[in-house]
Amino acid sequence: MAAHETHESGQEREQGRDAEGGGDAHATRTHLSAAGLRARGWTAGMVRQLLGEPDLSWVSPHSRAAPRIRLYRVERVEAAERSGEFRAVSAAAARRSAAARIAARRRRREVLARIAAEPIDVPRLTPQKLTALAVEHRDRRDEERAYERRELPPEGAVALVRWKVDYLLRQLARYDELLSGLPGGAGRIAAEESLRRRVYAAIAEAYPFLAQECERRLAGGNSDAGASSM
Repeated sequence: MAAHETHESGQEREQGRDAEGGGDAHATRTHLSAAGLRARGWTAGMVRQLLGEPDLSWVSPHSRAAPRIRLYRVERVEAAERSGEFRAVSAAAARRSAAARIAARRRRREVLARIAAEPIDVPRLTPQKLTALAVEHRDRRDEERAYERRELPPEGAVALVRWKVDYLLRQLARYDELLSGLPGGAGRIAAEESLRRRVYAAIAEAYPFLAQECERRLAGGNSDAGASSM
């Protein structure tokens, strides 16, 4: 492995270029950044194990508070890639990545199955009790004190219907736990949408007079502000 640039005066020259213009254009052709290494199949662990410290480091052009950009000489990277150690480490990383993808797919299937099977227990309240709790919930959330004044905005009944759905969504927020441990990405988005549809369907079944509002929200009619992540 080639000797790294560690001399103090060399570091000072690099820092001087950072301050003036953010690095040497020539180095961008002769060195690879972490992103460039990832594009070639390197993982962070492989970089630490096979390359160690970078040959150059620059201050980020976007923010001096950000971590310094680490650069590795192309010749050193290519030499490492020709080694048997690189092939062994790369193969092990590929196996771990494949295993992680399989585990993530299995987890998504398990979560979707749980969402499909879980009973959605909507609170069953009289219309009067639901109205009172919905207005109280809205009062706490927006500090409008609507419940004490017994006042509704100009849209009246329409707004009250929305408040009722908001209140019920808040009571059902515990079902978000069904998504626990599911990583981000398309699989989580699909699971969230499945849960969202089940919750709205349960609300509409328990309170048929709220079905139209539930359908409106499922169609993207509003962002469910003040409710759960559903």
